[in-house]
Amino acid sequence: MKYKDKIIENNNKKSSVIGVIGLGYVGIPLSLSFVKAGFKVIGFDVDKKKIEQIKKKKSYIWSITSEDISNALSKGFDVTIDFSKISLVDVIIICVPTPLTKYGQPELSYLIGSINSIIPYIKKGQLISVESTTYPGTTEEEVIPRLQQKGFIAGKNIYVCYSPEREDPGNSSYSTRTIPKIVGAYSKDCLEVALSTYSAAIKKVVPVSSMRVAEMTKLHENIYRLINIGLVNEMKMICEKLKIDIHEVIKAASTKPFGFTPYYPGPGVGGHCIPIDPNYLTWKAKQFSIETRFINLAQTINKEMSNWILDKLLEELNLRGKILNNLKVLFIGIAYKKNVDDVRESPAVKLINLFNENKAEISYHDPFLEYFKFDFSEQKPQKSIKLKPKNISSYDLVVIATDHDNIDYQLIYDNAKLILDTRGKYSNSDKKIISA
Repeated sequence: MKYKDKIIENNNKKSSVIGVIGLGYVGIPLSLSFVKAGFKVIGFDVDKKKIEQIKKKKSYIWSITSEDISNALSKGFDVTIDFSKISLVDVIIICVPTPLTKYGQPELSYLIGSINSIIPYIKKGQLISVESTTYPGTTEEEVIPRLQQKGFIAGKNIYVCYSPEREDPGNSSYSTRTIPKIVGAYSKDCLEVALSTYSAAIKKVVPVSSMRVAEMTKLHENIYRLINIGLVNEMKMICEKLKIDIHEVIKAASTKPFGFTPYYPGPGVGGHCIPIDPNYLTWKAKQFSIETRFINLAQTINKEMSNWILDKLLEELNLRGKILNNLKVLFIGIAYKKNVDDVRESPAVKLINLFNENKAEISYHDPFLEYFKFDFSEQKPQKSIKLKPKNISSYDLVVIATDHDNIDYQLIYDNAKLILDTRGKYSNSDKKIISA
């Protein structure tokens, strides 16, 4: 029996062992999805603390409960830092970070490091799937040659595909199982193996013609969001000068049943995808002497939002005979978007840093982050304050930075002296509200 036929048969029987490298926001939900589908799953990570947490049946990701972890462990889910156990799996799915260097260029060390760590233990007939976001050509140019050096031939005795992660933490409408899965593979046989693997755990799998198409699809999705967020943030600045409520404009435009998708302004963009991923395409495009003008402009606008908001506040404070220096400020929300506990590249934190530079006295409330250490803080992390009338009224200014759903905005309005609203939670015609 051919390697391909064997692994497809095992996938159909759900007797394949799935190995997931990288147990973060992508790797954990994916692992649990395969466990729920009836597969044996081994999770790999270099972080000993993560492995210890899981073995103690504790979750370190807000969207995953400790009960979810406990249930998975009871069904055979195993986690380890021992990469020699790669020899025990049939499918290897790589979900490691792909951040940027300090020069804004692709940082593939985690991906390449993972490949180098598993190569001594890879066996013929395995499927290797890369899910980490990267530029078109990475899997073909960086992964496959390393396999070839060890005598593996993609499409013959080993199978390779690229399937971009599409996790959306905080979105209760979709899960790993229900988000359609894009899959591009090195060859026809590789694609057949990949489809048989993912379709066993994901409701809808969408094949594309190549790994490069799959890699580009992920970048296109996030660049689309980056540009539209940049556009609506620019519209907000224009509307501000024209004395128009941008949120009323968006609400009205959203009544059009075709040709319009609403995006909402805010203090910028954050997270592990939108501020990072476009740089991968920009870097690749430069190799072909192509300037990514739309991407560059959108990034510039979004990066400028925190300064624009600060300038707007300083102008409004001046009209009220106040300055930011020594003002007691309470920030509502510090995560990069609502309903998550993730602060990576958070525009709220960037805004807080600007306020600190202007000598404001900073506190915060975030129901998803009980403690957080700001760069300017002393050694001990700050603790999220409780939203009580007396607490709220003790601050000179309350800033709505991240609009979590489980916050009592009426309580804030009733007790705050002055509110800086960066998320459109209140009417901008109210004298108590500074809309920015």
